[in-house]
Amino acid sequence: MKIYRFKHKNKMVYGVLKEESLFPVEGSVFRSFKIKKEKIPISDVILLPPVKPSKIVAVGANYRNHAVEMGRRLPEEPLIFLKPPSAVVGPNDIIVYPKMAKRVDYEGEMAFVIRKKARLLQKNDSVEGYILGYTCFNDVTARDLQEKDGQFTRSKSFDTFAAVGPCIATDVDPSGLRLKTFVNGKLRQSGSTRNLIFPVPFLIRFISNVMTLNPGDIITTGTPAGVGPLMPGDRVDIQIEGIGTLSNTVMKIKS
Repeated sequence: MKIYRFKHKNKMVYGVLKEESLFPVEGSVFRSFKIKKEKIPISDVILLPPVKPSKIVAVGANYRNHAVEMGRRLPEEPLIFLKPPSAVVGPNDIIVYPKMAKRVDYEGEMAFVIRKKARLLQKNDSVEGYILGYTCFNDVTARDLQEKDGQFTRSKSFDTFAAVGPCIATDVDPSGLRLKTFVNGKLRQSGSTRNLIFPVPFLIRFISNVMTLNPGDIITTGTPAGVGPLMPGDRVDIQIEGIGTLSNTVMKIKS
């Protein structure tokens, strides 16, 4: 099942995709819901970020080849950091190139969405009921500011630096999905989630012992090798099998 959040006739709606149409749901996608019979062509809606998270917990250096290209040692525990909800944008939205940055990079990632409150999960606890599904994510990063600051907050927190979507796929196996990132149609990243250092079950258990995870929160899983710069006017597409393609365009605002 693919769950979309969208705007139709000035209403914010959740719906399920069947072929080329969206069927609105009644109830909460985080608990129980029914699929209505009403059918809306996907061409008639504006796609929104699939959730409004209270926080985004991102994981750094979670692919061996990316850790190597960034000159990092392989982590003994997940390297986690936060991105603010104010950074979220959805499919086809603009990524704004900030004035204070001189290099802005794409980082294509698989992310997952929390379905119900998760806290202090233990090694033998099943995690399936805590995860609503999986989505595409672009952990946009001002690389020059990351290097200058020596930490992640400023470089990864600008408005529009958390592109997510286009949907939440509920029935994919996250352990072996192919991920590709394209810039202006040219392949820049190609990886598989089978190469994650810390897989999804480990990440949710680990993070839930640091902070309480709430419904709608997003956890990203890291990016494979091949990160690189974006320029104003570029189009970046993150494609994950079984989920879809997240597309955004980069723009520099003049003011």
